[in-house]
Amino acid sequence: MHVAARFCVSRACDLVTNLGRLLQDEYSNSPQALLERSRLPGRSMGPFARALEDFFTQRGLALPTDQAARLAAGRRKRRIDAAPEPLRTAVAAFDASRMRAQDRARRAGTRPRSHHTLETALGILRDLACFLTEHRGKDDWALTDVHDIEAFLATLPKARQRRLVVLRQFFRFARSQHIILVDPTRGLTAKEPGGFRGRTLTLDQQRDLFHRWSGDDHVHPHEALLGMLALLHGASSAEVRMLQTTDIDPLTQTVRLGKRPHPVPLDPASWVVLQRCLAHRAAWTTDNPHVMVTKGTKAGRAPASTAYLSHVLDDCGHPPRMIRSTRLVDLVNTMDPKLVAAAFGMDPQATLIYLADHVDSGRIPTSTNSSAEWPADL
Repeated sequence: MHVAARFCVSRACDLVTNLGRLLQDEYSNSPQALLERSRLPGRSMGPFARALEDFFTQRGLALPTDQAARLAAGRRKRRIDAAPEPLRTAVAAFDASRMRAQDRARRAGTRPRSHHTLETALGILRDLACFLTEHRGKDDWALTDVHDIEAFLATLPKARQRRLVVLRQFFRFARSQHIILVDPTRGLTAKEPGGFRGRTLTLDQQRDLFHRWSGDDHVHPHEALLGMLALLHGASSAEVRMLQTTDIDPLTQTVRLGKRPHPVPLDPASWVVLQRCLAHRAAWTTDNPHVMVTKGTKAGRAPASTAYLSHVLDDCGHPPRMIRSTRLVDLVNTMDPKLVAAAFGMDPQATLIYLADHVDSGRIPTSTNSSAEWPADL
């Protein structure tokens, strides 16, 4: 019944046949053992393993697989292998130390570094190692000086702060392991303003997007939902990606987004777009609890991938972060930033970066009005 409700007849028969083949072999037939043996080698464990994982985990018969960790390990290994051979050993040792720290944080119940954070750091170190060997003629970390670091940071000025944070962590580790004697990043500063420097939409662009998502039925429901929630409610891609049907209250027409402390009331246009997305979801006949269901997730319970969300708005020509930033900039500059932080479940310091350093000309009183308001002797 589990596979019959999620797959076509031929695929369901194949899955049942594969399960029978596993049950008849000489190995253990425990749910965890069946799940491990059903996995295919490579980047994808296959639809059979995913179906078994959903079935066993929903009933508490087995633990989820470590497929995400395996894929992350492969991505890290590719980044390490891309570093030049003379500098590769230190990069691998740095990755091993970060993985131990991640495991300690997970066991201690604190917040471990995500796989994306670890992979980004290795990518920066890979780029630095290639830069040192190809452009500076150095094949030893001990030969790196502050001029090399400055030249590397100058290649991507906008990423200076993010790169410098990673390089400081790496060279502190290298110095503790006696790989280098002097930390070349000591004394370097990010030299970046703390304010918001991203792009925002003009009023005409916002109107065009609103009409596109609220009045064009040919637009994909996922694009319309992500766009409207970002444009009008400042929703991030992660909040929309994790939105489930149980987070929707049809009586009050509100939804719960991410870690926001209160339900978010939806305007009529956003509510209509949400209903379109739910109707599109109902056509899949799926048990996936998320509002956004794709072809790859309709047979399971996992949310849509972050890669899918990053391309949902490609047809409109504007990235989700730009649309969300437009809404946050408007709210922070017209309201109290602390109130915005409380409504969005953000840290108060996070909203201050969107505070503009100028005043809208429409909010400045004219010279005639100002002279009439103040006594002449002041």
